[in-house]
Amino acid sequence: MKRKRITQLFPFLLPIRRTQREIIFYAKMYFDRNRYAKTKAPELLPFCIYETKSKLLNENTGFDMRYQENKVFNLKLAAKTLNGLLIKPGETFSFWQTVRNADKHTPYKDGLVLKNGKLCVSNGGGLCQMSNLLFWVFLHSPLAVVERHTHKVKDFPTMRDEEPEGVDATISEGWLDLKVKNETDMTFQIGIAFDDTHIIGSLFTDKDSSFVYEIEGKDLSYSRENGRIYEKISIYRREMAAGTQVILSERLLYKNLCEIGYRLPDNTSIVERGEKCYE
Repeated sequence: MKRKRITQLFPFLLPIRRTQREIIFYAKMYFDRNRYAKTKAPELLPFCIYETKSKLLNENTGFDMRYQENKVFNLKLAAKTLNGLLIKPGETFSFWQTVRNADKHTPYKDGLVLKNGKLCVSNGGGLCQMSNLLFWVFLHSPLAVVERHTHKVKDFPTMRDEEPEGVDATISEGWLDLKVKNETDMTFQIGIAFDDTHIIGSLFTDKDSSFVYEIEGKDLSYSRENGRIYEKISIYRREMAAGTQVILSERLLYKNLCEIGYRLPDNTSIVERGEKCYE
């Protein structure tokens, strides 16, 4: 049996532990010698190298829809700190460095979060949709991903049609961050907007890019172990010449493994434990 953490045995200690973690979390970034992106510009840079959108409301959570509406409120609050942010050459973007004070004057509302492998309600819930969106946008750029964490449990199917399985980036203040570093001579700028039904993420630059990027998931497989179903997929990125679509390079970015917390289609092939499912 997995040993329980002390905060699971004594829940009243959780706020103290969270405060301790956040102090250490930001102190490490203060001393790590990275230059973190903090400058915002009111005008967007001239070249949009990628844009995508994600549906705001998910009707299939099993929870009251007010938590989805609260999530939208939280996303818009965080977006105020992200929209227009510049990532200059040599700078590192940190999700939490950027949004840490988004709720300073207007508090977040209760939304859905994953805690200890279970979906539950918590203040500020739903911000993972923003980190997922940003990660997908960053993958379509030359920005180098230096920190990213997958969800241990995936509770819903992928919501964007163009996105393969296994492309997500969970965040948890004090524990998990999303970071990218600009190792180019270009300046990048994050754009976040909303329409009636979607959140829209864009990435702008000060120079027209000679390259475009395409993300593909390969070798998708499912296995069942100890009554739990796991998804495994390899994520590749192709770099192509802009305008010609000539493939210049392709490389494996990472292999993603997570537990599936929703019902898969009945015709899904699932390898039972004991059969060969991993290389």
